[in-house]
Amino acid sequence: MAFAAARAAIGDSEFDRDTAVVARPGEPGTYDIDLSPGWVIISAVNGGYLLAVLGRALREALPHPDPITITAHYLTASQPGPAVIRTQTVRSGRTMSTGQASLFQTDEQGGEVERIRVIAGYADLGALPDDVRTSARPPRMPSYEECVSTDDAPPPATGPIPGSTAILDRLDLRLDPATAGWAVGAPSGAGDMRGWLGLADGRDHDALSLLLAVDALPPTAFDLGLKGWTPTLELTVHIRCRPAPGPLRVAVTTRNLAGGLLEEDTQAWDSHDRLVAQSRQLARAPRG
Repeated sequence: MAFAAARAAIGDSEFDRDTAVVARPGEPGTYDIDLSPGWVIISAVNGGYLLAVLGRALREALPHPDPITITAHYLTASQPGPAVIRTQTVRSGRTMSTGQASLFQTDEQGGEVERIRVIAGYADLGALPDDVRTSARPPRMPSYEECVSTDDAPPPATGPIPGSTAILDRLDLRLDPATAGWAVGAPSGAGDMRGWLGLADGRDHDALSLLLAVDALPPTAFDLGLKGWTPTLELTVHIRCRPAPGPLRVAVTTRNLAGGLLEEDTQAWDSHDRLVAQSRQLARAPRG
């Protein structure tokens, strides 16, 4: 009943409902959540969704509203169902606070298993200086209408990622055709992935959904001609400003695969051509 009440209070957005956390009475900084099966990729919960879940718990626990920098280590694969998040305030200052959080689930033997651990810095994005000095530019890609939606993709598009349609139903994802050849057996080999990204229910992006956005596109391993699950080991995200309404342009690149590991560098740009989020993750290359 607590989850139902929390979700009802948070509004109509599926993302907000599915990331809602409930404070545990008598245990300050501890929150319960029911991880939704709607954000599963293959057989595990998506790492970006998990980061948004812990990001919301830290927003509840810390005095500042917005994640500025957050680093997660994914220890074991998370499954849909009950979980508990334990947070700790490391430092609280006037303009920024730092906290850490871990998500735990119960395994088949009844023991508690830590799935993911994060440390994050929070501030108020609206209070940051507004000067911008950058050489970064939005990715060159076709318009939203000219890009490929998951509804447009032929049946082979689901081949490398069986069982992943749950999360695709929750995203409004339009891939740049130049990075979608893997879906028809013709990867470019460049290690790039680009697309327009929104939420399927029309909710505009904010700082928390940016934590999902940087890990929402298909893995660049597909563009390298690899198939199968690409589990994240570590993910660091920098949130630069609150995004304007409208879909994001997200560009992901991999420039090095060695020792069975690859990096993914991601940039997310809003409708006002502002760089709103950056990330780097280290992932295990598919074994299949």
